[in-house]
Amino acid sequence: MSQEQEQQQQSIKYGDVFLVSEKIANQPIAPLDAAAMQSAENQIMGQSQKGGPAALMQAAAAKNVRAGVTPQGSASDVGTDLGMNVTETIVDGQRFITQSIGDQVIVRCADPNPNPTADKMVAPPSAVDSDAVTIGEALETSAISAGDKPITQTDAAAIQAAEMRVTGCGNTPPGGLGAEAQSAATRNEQIMSYENKITLGDVLTDAATRLSDDKPVTIQDAERVIAAEVRNDPNLATNLGGVGESVAVAARMNQQKL
Repeated sequence: MSQEQEQQQQSIKYGDVFLVSEKIANQPIAPLDAAAMQSAENQIMGQSQKGGPAALMQAAAAKNVRAGVTPQGSASDVGTDLGMNVTETIVDGQRFITQSIGDQVIVRCADPNPNPTADKMVAPPSAVDSDAVTIGEALETSAISAGDKPITQTDAAAIQAAEMRVTGCGNTPPGGLGAEAQSAATRNEQIMSYENKITLGDVLTDAATRLSDDKPVTIQDAERVIAAEVRNDPNLATNLGGVGESVAVAARMNQQKL
């Protein structure tokens, strides 16, 4: 058996996690697939659900990256061609959540909130702040799409810029995400073993919780974060699936709602 075949056998596929068609079932779950589902959950439910599809996909994608089945920041054909969807409907005052991969439903359940409001369903998206992706949520997305990437000075600069856009201050607050990222990047420069380096996932997994004054991402926020990342990158580029790209995607999503 070839190494590639062994890796495929070790991978976690959609069929291992969800009841889906054979065409989807045999595809390994990739990092950007999980990031897309997390973003969709955030849009409708305000946050990713513990034990929900996004969380399951995140764990599966992380294992597939470690096993060498899917590259960091990659998407599968499922994620690229079909997409991840979360929708809501209200029936007799009860809110129902449906999550699907393309047109295949993987989860349908009643929202535990006993007092759902139909206003959220019909109000213009720009008028509903809770529907907008926040900076913290965008950072958490990069913890999924590039979570195993060791933090560099480039990443730290982007995280610091994102945090400053939240706080409105011109410097990095002590003990905050930016300070932790900077410390991690400095430490990583002194560590030879790749496995022992501090990763984006280590620092950003709970970013939305740690940013107490979290705010919806704007195009201006994305411009500042990308500028910081590019300015500190040796190749003057953003990292695939990294902080700058995640914030930019969130800003575009928010802009489309206006």
